[in-house]
Amino acid sequence: MQSEAASSCDVLILGGGPAGMAAAMELVRAGRHPLIVEKDAQVGGLAQTLRFEQPEGTYLTDIGPHRFFSKNKYLYDFIGDLLGEEWRKIPRHTRFFVDGKFYHYPVRLGQVLRNVGPLNAFHAMWDYLLARLFPREIRTFEDHSINTFGRWLAAFNMLNYTEKIWGIPCNQISVDWATQRIADLSIWSILKKALFRGQQGPKTLTDSFYYPSLGSGLIYRRIRERVEERGGEVRTSAQPVAIHWEGRRVTSVEVSSAGGTQAFSPQAVVHSVPLTQTVHLFHPSPPAEVMEAASALRFRSQVYLFLTVNRERIGPDNWVYFPDLEVPFGRMSEMKNFSERMCPTGRTSLFIEFFCFEGDDIWKASKEELFERSMPWLERLGFLRREEVTSMHHLRRANSYPLYDLSYHGHVQTVLRWLDGFENFYAVGRPGRFRYTNQDHSQEMGILAAQSILDGRRRDLDQVGAEDEYFERGFVPEQYKRVMVSAVEP
Repeated sequence: MQSEAASSCDVLILGGGPAGMAAAMELVRAGRHPLIVEKDAQVGGLAQTLRFEQPEGTYLTDIGPHRFFSKNKYLYDFIGDLLGEEWRKIPRHTRFFVDGKFYHYPVRLGQVLRNVGPLNAFHAMWDYLLARLFPREIRTFEDHSINTFGRWLAAFNMLNYTEKIWGIPCNQISVDWATQRIADLSIWSILKKALFRGQQGPKTLTDSFYYPSLGSGLIYRRIRERVEERGGEVRTSAQPVAIHWEGRRVTSVEVSSAGGTQAFSPQAVVHSVPLTQTVHLFHPSPPAEVMEAASALRFRSQVYLFLTVNRERIGPDNWVYFPDLEVPFGRMSEMKNFSERMCPTGRTSLFIEFFCFEGDDIWKASKEELFERSMPWLERLGFLRREEVTSMHHLRRANSYPLYDLSYHGHVQTVLRWLDGFENFYAVGRPGRFRYTNQDHSQEMGILAAQSILDGRRRDLDQVGAEDEYFERGFVPEQYKRVMVSAVEP
């Protein structure tokens, strides 16, 4: 039942990540006054930008690389209005490291053939022909990958890296991961992109992306400024501890912060707290089948090591992927190659990502232990020397990636059917809907939830990003086709 002491509230947004902040911006544009509650000290969620002060100056880093691409012109206008000239188009430089060699991505056909040699090239083509002649029944991510690329090419890069991300074999990963992330990626589309550079390739092969001059978190800091200027409120270091409901409406929400616990009676709630935690906030408790379904869902977590480096630049890469299982980390980014303003003059940094489960050995490792695991590889591969590292910083983020195991889909649908049945409750974003959405898709979900509140017509949030093609090809409206700005500025 609703507490008599509950304060009235227009729209309560629980979670200040991309989805929640986009919803807030859409609401204040329409004259509404949302209250955003965020457990971290700053907004942005996994897209926030962190700040590290050192004697030589300020270092900025995103929590992993966050490039912006979308097919939705509304989103480009949305962010362009917030950032103006601080939103820059950056050339993409990506490599992956497999079996002791680096490969550029998008694919450079000559480089691949030189690196793998004629025997392996023949093996790859033979396996591909076998897969096309005798396709497997598609039940898992592994089946889809082998049918699409042949076993040799699938194992060469895609299967190993996928297992590294998720921590389970690819034959235990749902085919949904393939249909969502690599739907129209194929050998022929890659070859066409490699051979005919001017032609449109699959959307994973984009050669440039948009990036804010001071990191992805600038988007959400600007939204916060706009929201507060227009009468909304943002409370950081606060989180929901109870959601009370009656019938098919949320009646009140209790929020805990350093000042104590306060109850609010909102007209509507936009919620991007991880789905596995959400059900435990409801009072009375959801039906048993909903609780059981939520308990069967798992998230993959991440640990990060951020190194400041006494060097002008490490290399040309925005990010480098490491599919080989023997390499302890999965991906690293040099933030200076996203924007010169991410580091002091004459210095650079390296952001190293480890995939893990909350509570495992990687999760529990200290920054010194992670550093000692990483440095032999960084030195061996020629990225940097131990004596060039001036400081190290350690970060953990639970519930980073929803785990698409073979049974996840039914469990997610059970939970969301119950949550979506509330008239004034909208679960949004990657954690809130248990969908591995990109930044643009999370923003779009938040905007649609806000529009649903504004006109009383509930949008289908699960249609966002549901098109049958790969996530990473964007659309750039004419007004954003400005002269490309190199990340390496004079």
